[in-house]
Order: sequence, then C-alpha cells, then structure tokens
Amino acid sequence: MTSLPALGPVPEGLPEALALVDGLDDALEHGLGRPDDAHLRSLTDLAGAFAGSPLAAPLSEAAGKIAAGSVTDEHLLAVAGARVALLGAVHDALASQAFARTRAPFPDTSPEVSVPSNIRSWLRELAITGWRGVDHEIAAAGARAVPGLLDDPGQRRLAVLIDGFAAELRAGAPVATLSQVPSRRWADLWSRALLMPSGEVPAEPVSGRLLLLGADLREHPTAFQVQVHGLLESGDAVRVVRVTVTAAKVDTITGPSAWRMLAGVPVLLGALAGHQSLELKGMSLTAAGDLLWQEELATPGEVADPFATARVLLGTAVATFPAPLDRHPAALAEPVLLEGYSSGDEGLDLGGVVVGVDPLPTAGPLTSELVSSSSACIGLLRWDAGGWFVRPLAVQATVRKKVVAVHTGDWALGPTEAKAAKAEAVNGAAVDVLRERAGRLLRK
Repeated sequence: MTSLPALGPVPEGLPEALALVDGLDDALEHGLGRPDDAHLRSLTDLAGAFAGSPLAAPLSEAAGKIAAGSVTDEHLLAVAGARVALLGAVHDALASQAFARTRAPFPDTSPEVSVPSNIRSWLRELAITGWRGVDHEIAAAGARAVPGLLDDPGQRRLAVLIDGFAAELRAGAPVATLSQVPSRRWADLWSRALLMPSGEVPAEPVSGRLLLLGADLREHPTAFQVQVHGLLESGDAVRVVRVTVTAAKVDTITGPSAWRMLAGVPVLLGALAGHQSLELKGMSLTAAGDLLWQEELATPGEVADPFATARVLLGTAVATFPAPLDRHPAALAEPVLLEGYSSGDEGLDLGGVVVGVDPLPTAGPLTSELVSSSSACIGLLRWDAGGWFVRPLAVQATVRKKVVAVHTGDWALGPTEAKAAKAEAVNGAAVDVLRERAGRLLRK
C-alpha cells in the first residue's frame, strides 16, 4: 500500500521543456554578449515555445536584440521569466503525477519586483559575460552590494540569495579554469534574483492541532537546519504544513551534537523526540504552507504516532501550491507514506518502479540497514536527475524479531542509543564551550 499513485514514465513534454532550459543555460554559461549560432538558436527556440502567451513578444524582441549585441534589463527579465515558467511547468507535471492530493490555490497576487539598480547591473554583467568569464573582480562586485540590502527588511531574502550566489562565484573564480560549471544551479540563482519580489512573505494566523510526520535534517559545515513536516488540524480542514528552524554552527560540530544548536526551540524538539502533537494558537502560516515558528504559541499535546497519522490523514490532507519562484523540480519534496515495497541495491521497488534512497543524516538514528529491512517508510518524495528518490524521515523495521519505528527526530533531545550518547557527550562539550565563550564576548 502507498499514499501516492503508481509512478510511470515521465510526463509528456517534460524532456522537451528541460531541453529548452538546457539550451538557455548553455547560452548563459557562454555569455549573452557573444552568442554563437547554437546559442542564438536556443533563444529562438525558447521564444517559439511561448508563442501565443504573454511572453511571446518580449522573448522574440529579446532574442533579436541579443543577436544584435544589445542586452537590456527588460530583455533579461523576459528570458528569466520564461526559464522560471518552464521549470514551473515541469514541477507541476511531476507533482500531478506523483501526489494524489487536493491542493489549495496559491493567492493570485502580483508582488512587486524591485531589485535595486546595482544588483540588476551586476546580474546583467554576469549574463553578458557568461559564467566562463567570471573572475574575482566580477564575483566580488555582488558581495559588495549585500550590506546595503540587509538594511532594508523587505530586501533581506534577496540579500541572502546574492550573498550566497556571489560566494559560490568567488569560490570558483576564475571560472574559466573549472573543468565543470554548475550551469543549472547558477542559472537558477540568477533568474531567481532577477525576479525576487520585495516585502515580507504574506501569512495569516492559524490555530489547531499539529500532528508531526517527521523531520528532514540538513547538515552543512556552517549551519544545521531541521524542517519538520506535519499535518495541521484546524477546524474541519487538515493541511500539509512545514516548520523550518536553522542555527549557525562551526564545522567541528557534527552528528547528534548539532541538535544542541537548536536549544531555543525546546517545545518543538520535545515533540519530535516524544512523538507528541502540538497545540497551536495564533501561529502565522504562509500561503505556501510554512508555519513561522514561535515557541510561545505552541504547547505540547498528546502522544501521536506519526505512522498512524500518515495512514489515516495524509492521503486526504490538503496541500498548497508553492510560491511561483519555488515551483522548480529541484524543490519538489513532499511527505508520502510507502508500504508494501521491496528493498534492493538500487532503492525501494514500488511494484515495478524503483525509487532511490537519499543519503541518511548523521544527526539522526536512521541507518541504511534499517531502511533496507523496513516494511514502511514516511519520507519526502523528490525528483532529481530524471528519476524519483525518497528521503526517509521514519521507518518501521524488524529488529531482533520485533517491529520498531525509528525516526530522524528521535535524537532531538540527545541520542537514545548508549554508544551514540557516549560519543555525543564528548563531542557535545564543544558546543557548550563555544556558547560560553560567545556569551563572554558579548558581555564585554
């Protein structure tokens, strides 16, 4: 049994859409200031694909002007908009194939796009030069604009994006010397930056019972993020929602010790470790299904088994459409319940369709052996490199002739396995030392 329909061949038209994106990405890698015949043909094909749409005329004009050696911000906005629209269509086609659930429409709003002129100038220079032409000077120009953006609360999302984008370019500069360029990723960041709306993310207060499904642990040398997926019972509705909490850290803090960096959200961590529900009162929920976590608005509730929650409610829960800029196949990751599969070297076989298994985080108790011997799995289904993958959040497996449930959030308050707890006690001391030293510095 499974909470998603049978996964078959990729939707019709998807390879052609991705081929158009690849052609544009090749042109951006080469540089729009000096396109060759192949890159000009890619731009013409892109414009042709939007014939009959509002983007048809702007794209045709952009293709002609780029061929003539004249690139303006308006032309780049048309190109970036077409790229985002194509990837959004790919996202929607895959989501419709994989997830048989009702979706609430995203609010029909037209957010203001007001990227500052210095950022637009830098993004235009990147497009004209191409990734292969980026040197240290060009990469550094983006970073110099970030402090000014941080002064405006409405531009802080753009500031974070530009800061990270510029850092990646600096790390690769001079890009001409790289054997391989992450063209798709850099084009994603470039187009997103051009179209990033200003202002705060709209949200509304909600109250109800939050039933947790699991936690996705994202480990990075300088950050640790936990994204909790769950179902919100509010009135007669059951909605698929997420909670994301992040903490900065140093690269020496790894594994279960990283949980200590989230000491500021004890209610959320306690619910994860104890498999408890949470009662929310007036917490903000965005149109894209993200709860903006505030500890004081949540109180622990009764124990609620995530697998029972998934079996009873997940299949009929209402999901939301992502924000327009988040409609991207790489961002597709929704909770599913998988049962009745067989496990092999390639992943989980769902009756003829094999779903790959993502690497497991070191901060949680899940192991590849548990996944391989499991009979049920709550995970995030995602699409990558032309195939489906699952990122396990919890599994039910037989251990010593007994069925047990293991969740990534079981160690939110510390490891429950003796050997892991002993190692964490030693390694976790570094967190306490760093926190004490940081407090001492702030007091001076």
